[in-house]
Amino acid sequence: MKKEIIISGFGGQGVLSMGKILAYSGLMEDKEVTWMPAYGPEQRGGTANVTVIVSDERISSPILSRYDVAIVLNQPSLDKFEPKLKPGGILIYDSYGIINPPKRSDIKVYSIDAMDKAAEMKNSKVFNMIVLGGLLKVCSIVSENGVEKALYKTLPERHHSLIPLNMEAIKTGKEIIKEM
Repeated sequence: MKKEIIISGFGGQGVLSMGKILAYSGLMEDKEVTWMPAYGPEQRGGTANVTVIVSDERISSPILSRYDVAIVLNQPSLDKFEPKLKPGGILIYDSYGIINPPKRSDIKVYSIDAMDKAAEMKNSKVFNMIVLGGLLKVCSIVSENGVEKALYKTLPERHHSLIPLNMEAIKTGKEIIKEM
């Protein structure tokens, strides 16, 4: 099993940390991983994306031009990465930031209303964990247990009290993602 994933959106949406947690989750499960972030100098409010590869076998290169999975959290990301999905790939998007929905018919498209759900949960910082939960529902590349271990590894100890909230957000994401 090897999944090549791009996660893209605006800086401040938790794109890079979502990718980091996904990569660490793979490490916690003894998988091979790469994590390659890219962001503009303005970071918060600018565009940000991260490429994550999770594999059972050695990864030859972290550089990709086509992806198995694309998570897009704004229109510029959808416009840029929808064409780069492999046929049969998975596209996940939050409808809050998308004006023109995906058009391809040779991929599986999922919508997740993570921004609205994060507002409902009264914590915008769990937005990315809701999206990650949606990903894990449609593409179980790592387990929830691996994600929880990764959160303990990646979050500073002073934030460990927030891990139950993050795990709740992941469960919520699994519940609200829907195929289009």
